[in-house]
Amino acid sequence: MTQDKPIEEVKTATRIERFAQWLMSREERRSEKETNLDTLIKLNVLVSFLTLAMVGGIDAVRAAVMFIPYF
Repeated sequence: MTQDKPIEEVKTATRIERFAQWLMSREERRSEKETNLDTLIKLNVLVSFLTLAMVGGIDAVRAAVMFIPYF
C-alpha cells in the first residue's frame, strides 16, 4: 500500500495530461499556420504591385498607392 491514489485517478491524470499536451501542440501548429498566412499575404501584395507596374506602368502604381488607407 505505497500508493495513496487509486489506479483510476492515476489513469485520469495521465489522460488529462495527454489531452493538455495535445491541445498545446495543436495551438503551436495553428500559430505557425497564421505566421505562414501573414507571409503569403505580404508576398501576394508585393507580386500584385509588381504586376501592376509591369502592365500599367509606374503611374498606375502611384495611383494605387494613393488609395491605400494609412492607419
